[in-house]
Amino acid sequence: MKQKEHTVIISLASNENQEANLAAAREQLTQLLTTVQFTSAIYTDPINCLRKTPYLNQLCKGTTAFGEGLLCEVLKETEKRLGRTKNEDGIVAIDLDLLQYDNQRHHLRDWDRNYVKDLINEL
Repeated sequence: MKQKEHTVIISLASNENQEANLAAAREQLTQLLTTVQFTSAIYTDPINCLRKTPYLNQLCKGTTAFGEGLLCEVLKETEKRLGRTKNEDGIVAIDLDLLQYDNQRHHLRDWDRNYVKDLINEL
């Protein structure tokens, strides 16, 4: 019996070595998800951040057989593997946030951000 596939939307962001870190994250997500589609990537100004370096943001839509909890754990592990640390200096090598799992939205404030509103139309 085939496992149910869940539709997910994941936000990618980086403010350090942005192009390379997003490329590495896309590679990881392509291996992690059953199907995958990426939007274009756009630079945005930091929000409430110590570091004034712009963020490069992108959205990913895909499908997975992973449960929601397991997917979130795997995303956090992927962040660590790609250099994410809990530092206090505002460097974000990569941030992978699950914005939507099937019809359940998460990170509700992010949905109001202009880059999400703009990029969601590409999916």
